[in-house]
Amino acid sequence: MEIAGKIIQVLDMQSGVGRNGTEWKKQDYVLETADQYPKKVCFNIWGDKIDQFAVQVGEDVTVSISVESREYNGRWYTDVRGLFVNKVAAQMGAPVDYAQPPVASAPFASAPAPAQAAPIASSPVDDLPF
Repeated sequence: MEIAGKIIQVLDMQSGVGRNGTEWKKQDYVLETADQYPKKVCFNIWGDKIDQFAVQVGEDVTVSISVESREYNGRWYTDVRGLFVNKVAAQMGAPVDYAQPPVASAPFASAPAPAQAAPIASSPVDDLPF
């Protein structure tokens, strides 16, 4: 699933040590959509991806997310995890993929001309301008 908008808030980083002894860290971000009725969505990024994506307040981004709910002691908790972040370039308005190198494209080959459609005979009662 993907969601696009502007980062309006970066929350404090959380870190700790898991049961197996490995360290973990996560960063929460609040994104506001550009819809007619804007929505705010809080998502998180875990581990090394925090530094890889380097998301900052004011950036326009498209985030690939995974939504998952878990039950704990009779209550349900929902987690919106950011899997991949594309930043939108301010000058060009095109997504910029910072995580993967650009791919060279092959030159375009000449495409065959499309087939011509048979003309439609107009009737005298047709009052349309086209």
